[in-house]
Amino acid sequence: MPVVVAALLLFHRAVPGGGLLETFLPWLGLAVPFLLVVAVFRTVRALIAVLLPVVVWLGLFGGRVLPASDDVAHDLVAVQHNVSDENADPAGTVRALIASGPDFVGLEEVTPEALPAYAAAFGEKYPYSTVQGTVALWSRHPLASARLLDIRPGSLGPDWNRGLRAVASTPHGEVAVYVVHLPSVRLNPLGLASARRDDSARKLTAALAGEPLDRVLLLGDLNSTVDDRVFAPILARLGTDVSGFAFSWPARAPLARIDHVMAGGMSVVSVRTLPRTGSDHLPVIGRLRF
Repeated sequence: MPVVVAALLLFHRAVPGGGLLETFLPWLGLAVPFLLVVAVFRTVRALIAVLLPVVVWLGLFGGRVLPASDDVAHDLVAVQHNVSDENADPAGTVRALIASGPDFVGLEEVTPEALPAYAAAFGEKYPYSTVQGTVALWSRHPLASARLLDIRPGSLGPDWNRGLRAVASTPHGEVAVYVVHLPSVRLNPLGLASARRDDSARKLTAALAGEPLDRVLLLGDLNSTVDDRVFAPILARLGTDVSGFAFSWPARAPLARIDHVMAGGMSVVSVRTLPRTGSDHLPVIGRLRF
């Protein structure tokens, strides 16, 4: 059994329908205490075998055990938050998001009914914004070339719009800012039904591949973690900080980081969660260095 756990950790991308495994991959380490108890009543060899998944887990996730520090040199700050289309307190949510003074705030599930309340709460401190479908971006820095980003899966209609791209003029140069909300996945007997999410991820990958600017910031609810195989092409272009787990969903008892701050042409030097708002997700804050 220790060998099986270690193999699942190492070769998770080879497991058919492994999206469910990859979403909660760090939690596979909980098998170790059980294996240790079983081994105590067996042989010394069994005890030694338990070290194998321990070593593998630490190799994969040991760097995430300690939370990310705010005490790092950075040039920009970005906040990502799926605010929930059932959020009853948009103004309070915005106050919580801007308390740390971010340069950019990317939001998902912004309904037309709630939009005026969000806009009013951001006020003059964030004079630049763009809203495309149900995703939105508020910025301290001027925005240009704001447009809808087509990441709609082929099986959905034209009213599904969950992506945007804009160019921000920062003191450090222009940055292409993407805000996206990939489709949800559903649990079934074979794992996760993720065809729509994967289709949307491929379109996002294609958009990033065609991006003319060197510096790119991606804020989004990707509905999976960085360990998911479908995001390998995105992570080949963009990086993020994995010094802490920063689990963002579900807000009541976070189990996975599905909300992300990623960047290309600059470094994401820390990522952590912010206190809970009226959403079923926790906000995520990322610090960026050029």
